[in-house]
Amino acid sequence: MTPRQKRLGAGRAALALLTALSALAGAALVGAAPAGAAQRGSEIAPGVGYDEFDIPAARGTAHAHVLTVDLRNPRVRLDLLYPGAVAARATVSQLATAQGAVAGVNGDFFNISEAQHPGVQATGASVGPAIARGRVLKAAVPNGQRFGPALPPGTSTEDVIGVGVDRRARLDGLTLVGSIRTSEARLPLRGLNQYALPVGSIGAFTAGWGSVSRVRATCGTDTDRAAPCSTDTYEVTVRRGRVVSAADTPGSGPIAPDTTVLVGREAGAQHLRKLFTGERVEVRHRLAASASQVPFRFALGGYPVLDDGQPLPGLDTRASAVRTAVGIADGGRRLLLLALDGAPAYRSGLTIAEVASVMRDLGSVDAFSLDGGGSSTLVAREPGAARVSVRNHPSDGVERPVPNGIGVFSTR
Repeated sequence: MTPRQKRLGAGRAALALLTALSALAGAALVGAAPAGAAQRGSEIAPGVGYDEFDIPAARGTAHAHVLTVDLRNPRVRLDLLYPGAVAARATVSQLATAQGAVAGVNGDFFNISEAQHPGVQATGASVGPAIARGRVLKAAVPNGQRFGPALPPGTSTEDVIGVGVDRRARLDGLTLVGSIRTSEARLPLRGLNQYALPVGSIGAFTAGWGSVSRVRATCGTDTDRAAPCSTDTYEVTVRRGRVVSAADTPGSGPIAPDTTVLVGREAGAQHLRKLFTGERVEVRHRLAASASQVPFRFALGGYPVLDDGQPLPGLDTRASAVRTAVGIADGGRRLLLLALDGAPAYRSGLTIAEVASVMRDLGSVDAFSLDGGGSSTLVAREPGAARVSVRNHPSDGVERPVPNGIGVFSTR
């Protein structure tokens, strides 16, 4: 049993630290900075606070922007920000404004480019699992197909952070469990709306994927993202439980709500070639949590850096960068959403090991790293404003379109 499994529903060991931090700041939601840091705190909405402060780091001063979210407040909730399709991108401010969030940060790493596969379109889809408003959107790509820095030892693309229907935040892992049933066979389903499928597998694409080409799903291998695209592929379209068409190469375009497109590579393609037009096919899928039976209200991918108050072994101590991270405190009832500033004066950023340390200093028992660099963005409404504004300086000079983020919502 992992430490994460042993402590489900816990996190109370950090209450003394949280109390001390609250006393220093004067309130739990305004003043999340470590003791002694210069800060400017404000309330975004009831249960939602904002701070910014400097952090002395190994390669220079970093500047942090932090949202503190109190899930004990019944008016506050978190959910996934996303543009309505898995294979699509928009800026965090656009996503937050469209969905009515009062604040938010960017989310998971994503398929940002395809320089290794000429002619193949980058999908913009995220790496890990995603759940929005209790609905499963996608599963995780193989570890070797991941975009972003190397994963810490013992972590995987299936790792998520999210909030359950019990209104408590937690870290967990989400594994795809699925099948394809015909009158002759039952085949495993190894992908759901993801930009890369395991070698020899079959994946499902639904209306939630969007209209981007599905070719990228058959490129690379489980251990090498840059490996050539497979030459042995097959695609079958299932509508209302029956096969209606097939093709030798994955296609593109929107998928109807009553339709599932099955894409196979290698052995998976060979299995799909046995299906015939009119044949009945049943496709089932769900995401199974590794540590909790409480369903997620929302979840997204990244990787853990702090587990039960301890930094994960093997965190990188050399590469500094602008980062986005999420901390969990008070038994999952409080979250700290951190994005570093990308202005030239602060662009040296933090190492992942420093991120873990900072999140712990802020009172987090668990912490999770999200996409960084040019993606790092924190938005929040100014007092009296109707929409959010960007509070940090994105390191690209402008906001980068991203596939998802964490939105903070408040019912006044």
